[in-house]
Amino acid sequence: MAAPNIVNVTTITGVTSAFSGIALTTVNKGVDGITTVASNPSGSNKVLKINSLVASAIGSTTGVTVEYYDSAAHTGAANTVSVATTVSVPTYSTLVVISKENSIYLPEDTSLGVYGQLNAGTLDVICSFEEIS
Repeated sequence: MAAPNIVNVTTITGVTSAFSGIALTTVNKGVDGITTVASNPSGSNKVLKINSLVASAIGSTTGVTVEYYDSAAHTGAANTVSVATTVSVPTYSTLVVISKENSIYLPEDTSLGVYGQLNAGTLDVICSFEEIS
């Protein structure tokens, strides 16, 4: 199904997802290194509006990569589009990767995922979005 008409919506549900200790321990990020922070499955009859994504470096400086991808075909870098790539997050600091000023929509069968820099510090990530149907 195509994304619903967001002018004539029936439901908007606010959602916040939180993930702690995200790190990349393998170069094979496409299969087992990415953490999905928002996912809109096929047949949901919804569109997700990502309002914010904030990454916090825990313990040491690290990099954060955020990727938009087709949920069904995500098996590696060839099926992803980078929203941010190894952007530095200083020690005990936060970085706003997505905000209201640069929000993005996830149609059906797409996801948003993050991973940290290989062999660096870990990240805590908070993603806030609206489920629109």
